[in-house]
Amino acid sequence: MKLRKVTVAASAALVLSLTAAGCGSSGGGTSGSSSGGTSGKKITVGIKFDQPGIGLKTPDGKYTGFDVDVATYVAKQLGHQPGDIVWKEAKSADREALLQRGDVDFVAASYSITPARSEKVDFAGPYLLAHQDVLIRADDDSIKKPEDLNNKKLCSVTGSTSAQNVKTRIAPNAQLQEYGGYSECLTGLENKVIDALTTDDSILAGYAAQPEFKGKFKLGGFKMSNENYGIGVMKGSDLKAKINTALEKMVQDGSWDAFVKKNFGPADYHNEPAPKIGVIVS
Repeated sequence: MKLRKVTVAASAALVLSLTAAGCGSSGGGTSGSSSGGTSGKKITVGIKFDQPGIGLKTPDGKYTGFDVDVATYVAKQLGHQPGDIVWKEAKSADREALLQRGDVDFVAASYSITPARSEKVDFAGPYLLAHQDVLIRADDDSIKKPEDLNNKKLCSVTGSTSAQNVKTRIAPNAQLQEYGGYSECLTGLENKVIDALTTDDSILAGYAAQPEFKGKFKLGGFKMSNENYGIGVMKGSDLKAKINTALEKMVQDGSWDAFVKKNFGPADYHNEPAPKIGVIVS
């Protein structure tokens, strides 16, 4: 009887231990969380892994960028310390599916709010107003307005519509050059194989701010479109209102300005003021 009592007690202790280990974790992944303190309540956040200045996973397994800083701030306001965050890659084509399946709690990944996307997911924000722009060499004074892209070699990343939009709407004689990724475009730009690279100015600023490119490139400042970056959540989620509250606080306490300066400052990025929650600039 004594042996049985010890066995039951040990079993109970084991159950309690396993239960405690499982408490506080939410769905959406188990690896890649950032370093820092923890509260024991996991949260999974979708970000870009390949956009310097926006969302980048570094070779040593760390995560940097404006969206990372914003997401970390928001998560803290929701009750999660940096060590509670599980970062998950959110490629452009996968963002809605990640939210609809519940693989992530929210997505902050240069995620422009559009009517089509808003039919599938809800958006908090916007938290940044970006514009389509061009990146050119710092010593190139031949491109002063969008129309100057005529007869220029304009980099187009495979699968992107940015360069085609320029050719269709602004500079019909632009010579599109298709590359596999932005890093290849930057190499071509540096070597004068191409004349300009186009996408969101925030993304361009992030690349230009990297140490290896410092002083080599500049933004055109053309503002060829409006891109309202929002934080995506599952349709009907109560996180939308909570995240909006966090974003408002982020602006009020100066954190938003600090994040902009930290991630885009070296590129001389002339950002728009922090947008008002719920105001979409068309």
